[in-house]
Amino acid sequence: MTSNKGAETRDLLERCLQDLEDRLNPREEERIEAEWRAFCGREFVGDLFSPSRTISNPPAFVWPQVGINAGLESYENMALQQFGAASQALAKGSGAVLNVRCNYGTGIMPLLFGTELFIMDEKLDTLPTAVPFHDEAWVRAAIDAGIPDLECGYGQQVFEMGAFYRDIAERYPKIGRYVHIYHPDLQGPMDICEVVWGSEMFTALVDNPGMVREFLELATETYIAFMKRWIALVPFEKDANAHWGLMLPGNIMLRDDSAMNLSPRMFDNFIKPYDQRLLDAFGGGAIHFCGRGSHFVPLMSDMPGLYAINLSQPEYNDMEAIFAATVDKGIAIVGLREDAGREAVARGRDLHGLVHIWQQVGDPDKARKDA
Repeated sequence: MTSNKGAETRDLLERCLQDLEDRLNPREEERIEAEWRAFCGREFVGDLFSPSRTISNPPAFVWPQVGINAGLESYENMALQQFGAASQALAKGSGAVLNVRCNYGTGIMPLLFGTELFIMDEKLDTLPTAVPFHDEAWVRAAIDAGIPDLECGYGQQVFEMGAFYRDIAERYPKIGRYVHIYHPDLQGPMDICEVVWGSEMFTALVDNPGMVREFLELATETYIAFMKRWIALVPFEKDANAHWGLMLPGNIMLRDDSAMNLSPRMFDNFIKPYDQRLLDAFGGGAIHFCGRGSHFVPLMSDMPGLYAINLSQPEYNDMEAIFAATVDKGIAIVGLREDAGREAVARGRDLHGLVHIWQQVGDPDKARKDA
């Protein structure tokens, strides 16, 4: 990118930020946030929680559409991309919490251990990932090396992007107050292990469980070190934090996508202890999983500090088992697909005021696209 082009991008970013600053309505944003915080505090009364803004507030001009790969190229591009989603939420009058993140994908943690970066084709507009080692010797070397340099891979960019957001928050007071900066995608220990090791990890769970545990220990300690550095830059908010346009009780959002491939016993042995250490270390939070989780959610729901779950595909799950293990125990469900929530209400299922759904105006596909 030439210096002239860089200057043009910076000027465009400032113009867009000023437009967003001008459009933020403190009364409306405080109402939305208060409703979310009441839901997180188990104060919502009703079947399904799905807030919305009372007004639509379109931009004064057309903002640029910044793709995923373009966002990786500069902090200004990433800011345009991320604040663009907040602008869209205002324009649509959705009930999404306004938020931005350092949008470097699921490879942030695996890349620290020396895996290779894989950037998707531009036309796919999908976040980058990491190429697994597929070699036990490389995994052994990573274990023996201990906690890696936190600025490897995308680490440095994550921290610098966080500082970039903080600078914007200081210069634009309404953005600083109402557009939340949420923690980067650090996955969860088992997901990190799978991406670093590769599919061979699943046979290693049986053939070499001790080594798997060694790496899970390392992944957990590295997560703790990285998150501590992050929150020194962007501290958690009190009681509830933004994530994916949602607000969740507690502080962190772990990812357990690998769990759908494991039995309940393996979940209990290889995922639960490490997730628990992270929930304990950072004041609790939520866990996301893709695919089927009905078989392990009862074990997950026994974890102290688990305040909410987020699941992507209700059609793959026994939702009655999910509800029994979550809302019946005081654990919220955030970001549930609307049809799954309404089906439960239609059959008379008591959800205890603990289920949030995305209505169409909330644009869940956009909110979850870069998850």
